Amino acid sequence: MLSIPINLNLPRIPRLVTSLPGPRAQAIVQRDRAVTSPSYTRDYPLVVSRGQGCMVEDVDGNVFLDMTAGIAVTATGHAHPEVVKAIQEQSARLLHMSGTDFYYEPMVELAEQLAIRVPFPHPHNDSGFPAKIFFTNSGAESNEGAIKLARYYTKRSLIVAFLGAFHGRTYGAMSLTGSKAVQRANFGPLVPGVTHIPYGTHASLDYLEKQLFTTILPPQEVAAIVVEPIQGEGGYIVPEDGFLQRIREICDRHGILMVVDEVQAGMGRTGRLFAIEHWNVMPDIITTAKGIASGMPLGAILARPELMTWPPGSHATTFGGNPVACAAGIATLRLLESGLMTNATQMGELLQASLTQLHQRFPRVSSPRGKGLMVAVDLLDEQGNLDYKLRDRIIQEAFLRGLLLLGCGKAAIRFCPPLVIDSDQIQIALQIISEILSS
Repeated sequence: MLSIPINLNLPRIPRLVTSLPGPRAQAIVQRDRAVTSPSYTRDYPLVVSRGQGCMVEDVDGNVFLDMTAGIAVTATGHAHPEVVKAIQEQSARLLHMSGTDFYYEPMVELAEQLAIRVPFPHPHNDSGFPAKIFFTNSGAESNEGAIKLARYYTKRSLIVAFLGAFHGRTYGAMSLTGSKAVQRANFGPLVPGVTHIPYGTHASLDYLEKQLFTTILPPQEVAAIVVEPIQGEGGYIVPEDGFLQRIREICDRHGILMVVDEVQAGMGRTGRLFAIEHWNVMPDIITTAKGIASGMPLGAILARPELMTWPPGSHATTFGGNPVACAAGIATLRLLESGLMTNATQMGELLQASLTQLHQRFPRVSSPRGKGLMVAVDLLDEQGNLDYKLRDRIIQEAFLRGLLLLGCGKAAIRFCPPLVIDSDQIQIALQIISEILSS
């Protein structure tokens, strides 16, 4: 049965009691500006005090419907009681003991649970597990480690990535990222050996094989092709049919590793534990984070066992696999499989159907795209061109009406709510957007 946390003190619809931002929020925003880095991206002055399910309350008592889930992180909803209980129980026993130097059971248990679920081939070893796991603190760190592992195992240096991709902002991950110029500007030189090609089309893979591989990118020197099964920051772009299968075939033909970045698309968001499962493709390495622990800082590199042969000390971490984060991860995985992934599929279908109706009423809203609760629409001008100004206006006005949205791509609004969202809340969100478009 689907378990949806309920807090009787928070309504399940928006409730605004002050102008936005309220006085306490304004004061905290001013304090923040004095002491924190200006590099943070703040879309609107939301100062959160608490959350439950799909609702968050700010410091002034205003309640918002959250269609962001902390950028696809709070998969089981804000403060799910089973996740909170797991965190409380583990934190009372042990907060930290580096998994690099010692052992503790929550880390092993979560690794086992992930390893038996990963879409890798049946193992040719005695362990019975089709994967080995390295725990990290974030998606960027997972992708950093995946680059190192791919280069270490293949003894090759070159990597293929995609325009529009977002893999993180640390140096290796940033070198793979091809999303926005501001993310790379003035930080060079970046990690060498990365070539970007357009995402999601067979024409792009034709270019890779017929042009790059025959001129400047010897395939026998390529360690990995790093790809998102659905591009996240790039606009929630779903690739053409056969695109991911063809990458697998190219990798097999040239001894290249297929690295799939599931940081945003994974952990049940698309209705499958890993989004790549929709295409029945088996990668060599999967990176994940965000929804893996419902808000606790945790990520992972999942690799076929024969690939993870690096020796002790070649790659390590102080905080990765923290016992409290792993306890949250175990609870999260249990909740995903006890109904939340099914809910993601069902509510995703409703969301896309509702957005299709919105598109029919308002031609400046594109048809929706995505899978499960990873859905986006583009905003268009009267000539049908992408209109980021309209997108940004809708996001700002939605905040003022109690709805939290985020953009992605050039002019898209993404819908990535907690996987506990219900049909009434989806209809409320679409009604607010409809009112904005009508105004």
